[in-house]
Amino acid sequence: MSLYANRQPIDIQISMILSNIFYNTIIFTYFCIGERMVNRNIMVEKFDFLIIGGGVAGMTYALKVANSGKGKVALVCKTTLDEANTAKAQGGIASVTNLKVDNFEKHIEDTMVAGDYISDRKAVEHVVYNAPQAINDLVKWGVNFDRKTDGSYDLHREGGHSEFRILHHADDTGFEIQRGLMAAVRNNPNITVLENHYAVEIITQHHLGIEVTRKTPDIECYGAYILNPETHKIDTFLSKVTLMATGGVGSVYATTSNPNIATGDGIAMVYRAKGTVKDMEFVQFHPTVLYNPEESHPAFLITEAMRGYGGILRLPNGEEFMQKYDKRLSLAPRDIVARAIDHEMKKYGLNHVCLDVTHKDAEETKAHFPHIYAKCLSIGIDITKQYIPVCPSAHYMCGGISVDLHGESSIHRLYAVGECSRTGLHGGNRLASNSLIEAVVYAKSAAEHSISVIDQYDFNTDIPKWNDEGTMTNEEKVLIAQDEREVGQIMSNYVGIVRSNLRLVRAWKRLDLLYEETEELFKRVKPTRDICELRNMINVGYLITRQAIERKESRGLHYTIDYPKHAYDNKK
Repeated sequence: MSLYANRQPIDIQISMILSNIFYNTIIFTYFCIGERMVNRNIMVEKFDFLIIGGGVAGMTYALKVANSGKGKVALVCKTTLDEANTAKAQGGIASVTNLKVDNFEKHIEDTMVAGDYISDRKAVEHVVYNAPQAINDLVKWGVNFDRKTDGSYDLHREGGHSEFRILHHADDTGFEIQRGLMAAVRNNPNITVLENHYAVEIITQHHLGIEVTRKTPDIECYGAYILNPETHKIDTFLSKVTLMATGGVGSVYATTSNPNIATGDGIAMVYRAKGTVKDMEFVQFHPTVLYNPEESHPAFLITEAMRGYGGILRLPNGEEFMQKYDKRLSLAPRDIVARAIDHEMKKYGLNHVCLDVTHKDAEETKAHFPHIYAKCLSIGIDITKQYIPVCPSAHYMCGGISVDLHGESSIHRLYAVGECSRTGLHGGNRLASNSLIEAVVYAKSAAEHSISVIDQYDFNTDIPKWNDEGTMTNEEKVLIAQDEREVGQIMSNYVGIVRSNLRLVRAWKRLDLLYEETEELFKRVKPTRDICELRNMINVGYLITRQAIERKESRGLHYTIDYPKHAYDNKK
């Protein structure tokens, strides 16, 4: 059955099909033994706080709720705790700290401008005003930021920022934040860390046989079905409160700066559960990742801080080009820079443009960007003497699971924080280094709110176990791998930096076919991480495409040649 049957709205069709398929895989019997229910190696665990995702958002939330005295905390991540988008963030984390020259209003305005004035101002103010305390929390948990000899923070400036306000740790800030938080989490006896566990679906009334639609006003989350790496069975995790912190979606594109695990799992799970997902058309392409044909997934990021440091974008022949697109030159917001580079590459048939820091002091460059220097040197490029070949790459999702100022989604008892969430902070385009601070601020807000209401909830022990009887072990790995590559090609070719109605509709049709094939395979085989990730990638690709089709204008990161606005002028 096609997604277009009977001409129903496509989101309703997908939801109905997925719901029916998933419902038919569930049985309604269970045996209860104390806190754990066991049936042929299938377990049911109970945690008051269930956290899905182990980046800065998930770990900050875990640390905030762990000592609340409100119950047990589980932090579930699909690989190891150190493999997250957070660890890949090079540039830094934004906060007003130098009050001699900077202030909150400047940071708010910079964020609104970058977001093309469709950011939620309340969300912007919430993050900006609470950022300094969030920095203090990170420092308290053992995160180190570079300081000057007088003890003040060594602040960087990045594209779109009017002042130097980026705290950093050399050029591996995300890794340092992840390191500090991991140590704090592992040393906290109140947090149970479950690595290599994969969340398949969140649990709602739907799994009790109750009809749930997008108009259902009181959808509730009772936990999640999670794939156990030891038994290869799907266990039931019951919770009073669940937090989704699953990160981004970069892997739905052929080239991305994200780790391979960024397959949009949380967004897809919440959408299938009838939760609200918004602004998916706003995919941020980082203007400068290292052009290296042998290493495109994940691509190596060349931090925006390098342009803030004085790096100049040039064509391979040395000619500057940003003056044609924006008066801020190489420090224009990412959407403008990425489109400018894309336009120059297409105009001259190039695979890349170049970033030039050869005019800067060599030793200073090495000191500020040691990891970039070492990486480029490993492929024969001395950045103190040679240009760095760069090109745009899928980097960050500005949309996602819609949440309020407490981080709570449209599904009760379910919160979402970090890149998988849509807080309204970013609007049409994320301001550089606003993502990490958003994750910390909203994780604290979500923790405080969930602590205040958790006593109102109880475990729903009527939830059935996952049933995979009658299915077989999946031996068709080649089909999954090929389909993943095809999703990446579809998204990069048709739903990339520059779009058109024709390209978007073509993507929609291709994704429809992949959806049908994958659902048919999913019904026949035992669930594994790879096929679940493929389902999520197709679902996320569809959401990006559909919401791009629905936006009949060029705005922020969404630029379409059918509704041009001001892609290459200086009116922003």
